[in-house]
Amino acid sequence: MLETAEKVTEGDFIINIGPQHPATHGVLHLVITLNGETIKKVEPHLGYIHRSIEKMCESLSYRQFIYSTSRMDYLSSHINNHGCALCVEKGLEVEIPSRAQYIRVIMDELTRIASHELWWGAMAMDLGAFTPFFHAFRERESINDIMEETCGARLTMNYIVPGGVMNDLHPDFQKSVKAFIKLFKSKVGEYDEMVTGNIIFQNRMKNIGILSKEDAISYGCTGPTGRGSGVSCDIRKLYPYEIYKQIEFDEVLETAGDSFARYMVRINEMHQSIKIIEQLIDNIPEGEFLAKTKAVLKLPKGEFYQRVETARGELGVYIVSEGGSTPYRIKFRSPGFSNLSALDFMSRGGKIGDLVAIMGTLDLVIPDIDR
Repeated sequence: MLETAEKVTEGDFIINIGPQHPATHGVLHLVITLNGETIKKVEPHLGYIHRSIEKMCESLSYRQFIYSTSRMDYLSSHINNHGCALCVEKGLEVEIPSRAQYIRVIMDELTRIASHELWWGAMAMDLGAFTPFFHAFRERESINDIMEETCGARLTMNYIVPGGVMNDLHPDFQKSVKAFIKLFKSKVGEYDEMVTGNIIFQNRMKNIGILSKEDAISYGCTGPTGRGSGVSCDIRKLYPYEIYKQIEFDEVLETAGDSFARYMVRINEMHQSIKIIEQLIDNIPEGEFLAKTKAVLKLPKGEFYQRVETARGELGVYIVSEGGSTPYRIKFRSPGFSNLSALDFMSRGGKIGDLVAIMGTLDLVIPDIDR
């Protein structure tokens, strides 16, 4: 704050947004320097929900630590767990059954759609449209029901274990997923009618919060934030894991780099996730859903790294092992932290009324940043 105060000139005004949750989609504190309504500086203050997850993971076994990551980006909890399991499996050199790989990828894509649904509803509400929030949760609730049937949970799944998945699919899994796909396709037109094609919404989003391709790369932006600026960064395409290399789908790219481009990336990504699920749902192989592993897992001495594509971008899992039953060091490269770093650059020179729109298109989940 002292550094900020020293740079304030006559006519400037400092306001605080957050750390109350409704202001910033989580306990994030933004110190904003304004001149009139024009933003001069946005300074994020982090740490309000820091729980030392990385340090906690170092005292847990290789089976236990995976589920701490459900509490980081809780809207991508299944994908977070997936990345951790893949990193452990890389160290153990375990071969995962095909059935488990199919199940994992289907659940990943359902998680991605559920996350984007919540984002879409909240994004519209941030700009004053309340109704889309209820429409978004209508489809999301169907996914949560599928998750509950299969995993026993609706948000923090705790379903993936080293070697596969904790239990086999619910008998109605395929039927429920197909019913969701039918529902989604019948309702997605409403998204365009209510929000995407709305001229007021477009005027609030287009040419706002512009981030060029070069700047997105410089800030390390990934996921829809990076792809909205034309950066090809989909880990499922660049570094395919599980069965993604066998699946036909498109990496969604937009080149405008503004808030509307980031919005359209997420809208189109939901369609691509549906396309992925449709290719897999009727072709899930029979067989084991879990490889045989020892009760106590010990990774060989060394360093192991795995990256996955969450709903917000690239998650990196880095494990240092000393050969024991617990990791010596764990580090997570979370997408939200890098994406947030670009907020000041994107907002400078814009109006305070546009800040919410810009921040909304970053799709921040604060515990993903405060680890």
